[in-house]
Amino acid sequence: MAETKRAAWTPTGERLGTIFIRIMTAANVWLFRLTGGWLGARFRGGAPVCLVTTRGRKSGAPRTIALLYLTDGDRLVLVGSKGGMSHHPAWVHNLRAEPRCEIEIGTKRTPMRARTAGPDERRALWPRLVAMYPDYQSYQERTTREIPVIICEPA
Repeated sequence: MAETKRAAWTPTGERLGTIFIRIMTAANVWLFRLTGGWLGARFRGGAPVCLVTTRGRKSGAPRTIALLYLTDGDRLVLVGSKGGMSHHPAWVHNLRAEPRCEIEIGTKRTPMRARTAGPDERRALWPRLVAMYPDYQSYQERTTREIPVIICEPA
């Protein structure tokens, strides 16, 4: 049976999806911190979850989100997919404006510096990211934007 490609998000779907993502992220961050990462540190299919704290590019306020990550040596690799919506998630814009961030895995917090992967790096990392979380491929197919791959390196 052939897999059907998902249609692009509608404007209403994006608005509702964004609200849903915010609620689920807030719940995941709360649960992760409450349990020291014992709960909320794995996503569907076993993909690992970390917490990333950025600075709001407009407000300057700390913003924490729960994201899937791939370990690549001492680097962590994040994906700005937002479910294949037409625009990058706010955290990507925040990291581009201020690359310093903090990553939490379990109870360990590590200062890091983020940057967008170059084309060759993205090409090399994308198959590993899709192997970790296959939905990334359908998200990329659902949108016309190139989903950014963000590399976080020790500060």
